[in-house]
Amino acid sequence: MTQDLFRDDGYLRECAATVVAVTPEGVVLDRTVFYPLGGGQAGDSGVLALADGHEVLVADTRKAKDAEGRPTADILHVPAPGQDGLLAQLHPGTNVTARIDWERRHKLMRFHTATHLLCHLVPQLVNGCSITPAYARLDFNMTDPLDKDQLTSGIARLVGEAHPVVIASISDEELDANPSLVKSMSVQPPRGTGRVRTIRVGDGTLVDYQPCGGTHVANTSEIGSVVVTKIEKKSATTRRVVLGFA
Repeated sequence: MTQDLFRDDGYLRECAATVVAVTPEGVVLDRTVFYPLGGGQAGDSGVLALADGHEVLVADTRKAKDAEGRPTADILHVPAPGQDGLLAQLHPGTNVTARIDWERRHKLMRFHTATHLLCHLVPQLVNGCSITPAYARLDFNMTDPLDKDQLTSGIARLVGEAHPVVIASISDEELDANPSLVKSMSVQPPRGTGRVRTIRVGDGTLVDYQPCGGTHVANTSEIGSVVVTKIEKKSATTRRVVLGFA
């Protein structure tokens, strides 16, 4: 089981770690700051730095799967191609420094938090999500038209109001008693530990509150200038909103 340090602190850029396993799919560590693909958010990239100064390039991060294809508690650091020599130096027990590409991660954090603002401005269920370093998109289950300039202005207002973003958790029972907290139709909150991680945007004024496992900035002011670049009618009941950096 990989200890996922990013769950409690998305600002951690590196950590000391020990190799648990090296598989054809990737490298498993005992702890990591690398976020694995999930919940619509892209997996992190970065490096695993060895004691001799060499670095294994990590192209992607994924959740490991069991023989039946179900996600496990291990996190795979997927190496970029052409590093067989360096990978041969990794064995169970090898100490490394796991270091993410911070500039890329920070873009993901900013976009992911911006999608929570969009959920406030468009209070409809979400049936699709993709968060990348270049753009973010949400697909809303709705038929009414949306105004691009109006949404861009709304995001700018919420960014300028500098709302705090707080990580917390609720019990499975609390979530069951408040099903409206789940705003995604396509991704369900992970269960099994008895607690479900939540993200709350806003303190005195509640902007958004929902289960979420992704990485976020600590305050909406850190999002910066994000604009709605496109609104598409994907189907009779789906409106897609695409965000980009101005």
